[in-house]
Amino acid sequence: MTEFSQRVEGVSISGIREVFEAAGAEAINLGIGQPDFPTPTHAREAAIEAIRSGAVDAYTSNKGTRELREAIAAKYDRDYSLPVDPEDVIATAGGSEALHLAIEAHVDPGQEVLFPDPGFVSYDALTRIADGTPKPLGLREDLTLDPATVEEAITDDTAAFVVNSPANPTGAVQSEDDMREFARIADEHDVLCISDEVYEHIVFEGEHRSPLEFAETDNVVVVSACSKTYSMTGWRLGWITGSNRRIERMLRVHQYAQACASAPAQFASEAALSGSQEPVEEMVAAFEKRRDLVLEGLTDMGLETPTPQGAFYAMPKVPEGWVDEVIDRGVVVVPGAAFGERGAGYARLSYATGTEELEDALEIMREATRAVR
Repeated sequence: MTEFSQRVEGVSISGIREVFEAAGAEAINLGIGQPDFPTPTHAREAAIEAIRSGAVDAYTSNKGTRELREAIAAKYDRDYSLPVDPEDVIATAGGSEALHLAIEAHVDPGQEVLFPDPGFVSYDALTRIADGTPKPLGLREDLTLDPATVEEAITDDTAAFVVNSPANPTGAVQSEDDMREFARIADEHDVLCISDEVYEHIVFEGEHRSPLEFAETDNVVVVSACSKTYSMTGWRLGWITGSNRRIERMLRVHQYAQACASAPAQFASEAALSGSQEPVEEMVAAFEKRRDLVLEGLTDMGLETPTPQGAFYAMPKVPEGWVDEVIDRGVVVVPGAAFGERGAGYARLSYATGTEELEDALEIMREATRAVR
């Protein structure tokens, strides 16, 4: 009788989804990283026009339409003065598929992938699905990843390490010095750096920098997406960029697993990237105000919370029983252990929801905090 592969048996359903599915219909959901803003109108209209014209009725190139890849390349020139060849971009089904391609194309069975702990849930799971060995790394007190920790952990079996800035679940932003060091480590140790930059434009303090800017070899690949920046999570459009030889290997995985990203989403994303960025600026300004509201509320409760400099998450240290007490009272938060063993004792909450809901949620959290102390 055919049973299941050891790879899939070693992966469980995301703790984020478990909490989300268990929540009641009336719960205030601070568990899912999904902006509550609409997709920009010009992106929606571009998809509608493409559908009406019949432009989306056929496969696109495996890599994505030339126009979308040119828009992605133009974005890197505009934002970071980085030259990116449109041929060295693959449009993917969200940032999640881009991560999958990077790991699947570069990790042999038993090879190690280093990643932050607490960190995004996909890093561990995708490593296991590739039959690699997950190697989670602890963070600094401010919840950033120390390059020295990465360098010390590298062995002959290390295939790749993941950098995520701004980070999910912590909201931490790595400094320029850190990014320079990550690039140096990738170059000197001949190990791939996978830079997850899905939240690259949601920064409140400091500045987002990419290790791609500083690498002297092709040992950096960058993952990003329209999902968070343009409130397009449901459109499922991300991308990966790197050297041509790396892109061509990742394309071998993509063309069989996916063929091409959704055509309507490609047209919408091209418009989002090329059109007015005012909706992004407005959204980031709103997230910063919400962050300040949440930080003030958590501080008033006596919960120690490293200040998130980006993304839309806060990760307070919480007393035992706090998460269950909050969920039982109708607010969905995610236990920190869902993001790795070192996340135990923390909780992650998303402030990608309205101010009124956040105020109600904070009041419930105050009650829960009093109940467990």
